[in-house]
Amino acid sequence: MNNNNGMQKRMLIMTLVVFVFFIAYEFLVLKPQQEAKTKQQQVAKEQQKNTAPDIAVNADVNSISQSQDNTDNSISALSTKAIGSSNILTTIKTKTNIIEIDKLGRVAQVTLEDVKYKDENSDQIKLFEANQLRPLEVRFANADINDEAFKVNYETTATNVDATRTAQKFILVQKLSGLTLTKNFTVYPNGHYDLKITSSKKDEQYFVTNGFRPNVLADMYADHGLYVKQNDGTMDLTKDEDLEKVKTYTGIKFVSSFDRYYATVIYNFNNSLQVSLMPDANSNPQGFIHVKDSINFSGYIGPKNFNDLKALHPELTDVIEYGWFTFIAKPMFKLLQFIQSYVGNWGWTIVILTILIKLVLYPLSYKGMVSMNKLKELAPKMKEIQQKYKDDKQKQSMHMMELYKKHNANPMGGCLPLILQIPVFFAIYRVLLNAIELKGAPWILWIHDLAEMDPYFVLPILMGASMWLQQRITPNTMQDEMQRKIFQMLPVIFTFFFLWFPAGLTLYWFVNNVFTICQQYYINKLFEKQRAAKK
Repeated sequence: MNNNNGMQKRMLIMTLVVFVFFIAYEFLVLKPQQEAKTKQQQVAKEQQKNTAPDIAVNADVNSISQSQDNTDNSISALSTKAIGSSNILTTIKTKTNIIEIDKLGRVAQVTLEDVKYKDENSDQIKLFEANQLRPLEVRFANADINDEAFKVNYETTATNVDATRTAQKFILVQKLSGLTLTKNFTVYPNGHYDLKITSSKKDEQYFVTNGFRPNVLADMYADHGLYVKQNDGTMDLTKDEDLEKVKTYTGIKFVSSFDRYYATVIYNFNNSLQVSLMPDANSNPQGFIHVKDSINFSGYIGPKNFNDLKALHPELTDVIEYGWFTFIAKPMFKLLQFIQSYVGNWGWTIVILTILIKLVLYPLSYKGMVSMNKLKELAPKMKEIQQKYKDDKQKQSMHMMELYKKHNANPMGGCLPLILQIPVFFAIYRVLLNAIELKGAPWILWIHDLAEMDPYFVLPILMGASMWLQQRITPNTMQDEMQRKIFQMLPVIFTFFFLWFPAGLTLYWFVNNVFTICQQYYINKLFEKQRAAKK
């Protein structure tokens, strides 16, 4: 039977290994996979056919035939996000974006207008690839109608719509041989829209999609794929490359396809939607909303900014996905936002939030640090017991327990507080990774964007140095030389991984380390005084 001290060491080692594995797996495994699959997706997009979902509301509708995409390949070959101007039917300008509707009545491109939304070439960010499934594309269950629909252009009541000041209406009409499809748009200055789609032929089954997700930042750090919210409040996430077969939902409030910072959303909080997900060539989810006769819904295409989504509808803030620890992360983000409203700077907001978290968790940290100091004092006696009863593990454990009880020491006290803080760490990790509010937000001097890596690696180096100093002043009861070497390497390993982390997250970890060092220094001094008083 192993003694509790050994168990404490193993749990501590395990906890730290989990941290390292979590970061190493994302950086060394997921990132290369993502880069390779992105290249595959680009090839697949060129070859992909717009196959419709093999689903239906009624039993007599079993499939939708193939359709043809009128993408201007001569343009898209030059840039993956360039759209041929000859394909654009209506251009909409709002306060926040420019929306281009193509001749098949689909959203061909959305360009963000805010100055902070710029790509690596300092151009305004465009959300969509030229050859991807486009928002508001309609597909018919009837194969003949569907084939014709992808050959007949829409007509519009306005080629240019200025919705920068007030809401504007316009209509798209597609006249097919057997029916007429009408799209009545109302576009608002904040970039969202209301849409009513009607078919002149009753009982004709068709589908409308919110499109494939924006492709601006789909990286290893955050989830990307498709998110639905059901009427009972349940959220269901389907990540890219995870959809093996068609999946159908009834009673849906919204469907959102998203990357790290941006989303294309269709929602209706009054009349629920029926949505089916169909895998593309790379098992990525594509959402299709079932329609018969007519449908009303609203849509939003743009950044997952909390306040903007809340202004449209409070439940739309659920579009922002925080992972397993959403129940902690969402309130934490609200606190972050509250602090920022007074401080006015996201960098100092992160500093203040980190200190507040450390103060709340101080009782746990204090107990853990006290336990580590007590165990350090008892280390010689523990080693003596281990040597004396090295051949009798049962007696060794019994005498260890007596030693702990006599000196009021908890062998798990240094480890449990660390384990209990893990959910908080992952929650703040997801908040800082997914908060687009940090994009373009400066802190001090060289940090011009907290959502990007530190360009001069100052914060990662400071974080590593603070981690090393923290190790130096933290009591260490480890007898095993291999364990010591692992712990000594952790600052170097963490520094390496944090070189590419967003500056906001690195700032959080650095401030967390500094505050922990202060706590440890105080407790160490306290124990020194107690030892001096005993002499």
